[in-house]
Amino acid sequence: MSENAPTQLREAIQSAIAENPVILFMKGNPEAPACGFSARTVAVLQSLDQPFAAVDILPDPRIRQELSALSNWPTIPQLFVDGELVGGCDIVMEMYQSGELHGLLGLDHGATDEADADETAAADAAPLQIENRL
Repeated sequence: MSENAPTQLREAIQSAIAENPVILFMKGNPEAPACGFSARTVAVLQSLDQPFAAVDILPDPRIRQELSALSNWPTIPQLFVDGELVGGCDIVMEMYQSGELHGLLGLDHGATDEADADETAAADAAPLQIENRL
């Protein structure tokens, strides 16, 4: 049975990545990040009004182990967009500052007027539930 546990956990991680267009594996949760790197990554996504799912890796150390084995990325947080690893906090910050993250997320880097016009419509949309699915 213990041999199946890592396989089941890896499958659950893969499913979470596949099912969520934007997912952040982090320490803590978006309301209470447990490290500065996770907090900065959450702040970037929130500043872009980007809905995202989040998984707290702290409750079970196997999550981090399996995630790192899947992604080949040793540090946390790890941001995935459309099933692909974007990277950790430093990469997300660099991409945000250059505008590359906006493009990856399908956002217009300088369209504040358009964002203001769509603000009412976005407020009416149901928010993506952030849940620990693992």
